Amino acid sequence: MHQQLEGRLPLVAILRGLEPTRAVEVAEAVVAAGFDILEVPLNSPEPFVSIAAIVEALGRRALVGAGTVLKVEEVDELDAIGARLVVSPNCNPPVIARSARHGMVSLPGVVTPSEMFTALDAGASGLKIFPAELFAPSAVKAVRAVLPASEPIYMVGGIHAGNMGEYLAAGAAGFGMGSALFKPGKSIAEISRDAAAIVAAFRAAEAG
Repeated sequence: MHQQLEGRLPLVAILRGLEPTRAVEVAEAVVAAGFDILEVPLNSPEPFVSIAAIVEALGRRALVGAGTVLKVEEVDELDAIGARLVVSPNCNPPVIARSARHGMVSLPGVVTPSEMFTALDAGASGLKIFPAELFAPSAVKAVRAVLPASEPIYMVGGIHAGNMGEYLAAGAAGFGMGSALFKPGKSIAEISRDAAAIVAAFRAAEAG
């Protein structure tokens, strides 16, 4: 596990569609609820502006970066603004390797065992199984048996309080939470409420 992931709550706040004018207040709300890994997908409005603002405000308290990172040039731009997290929907070895070279956390999207080992060989910090709906807990248990024990698996897509426990028992380390946590237009009060509920659900699932 990458040292920047150690000791953090293994829940990634996926803030897709976040606008720069709301970036800091939304990020502060989810961090206050217990999240400390934040991802702004690059298909959001002016994502680098939002990420830079969040890094400045919360970079010492949270691991902040981008999702939907598809190009090495985007990795370089993220590094330049102080982001430390690179999340991708796919397994792109050059993007993973560039992230590792910058000392950033790289969580590429994978589904097959071949993609998983390709990602790890390229320097991935952990694996994002996406979409999780295609991957039952029994499948997680099967691949967990052959993957290095130190490499965390994050499930993304269709995750809710009712299935967290099954995935954790199968060997997943944590989850990415998107529309259940944030969507454009959602109020800060609603974001705070839902973020706290997700953290509580994870804690309960973790406790068994």
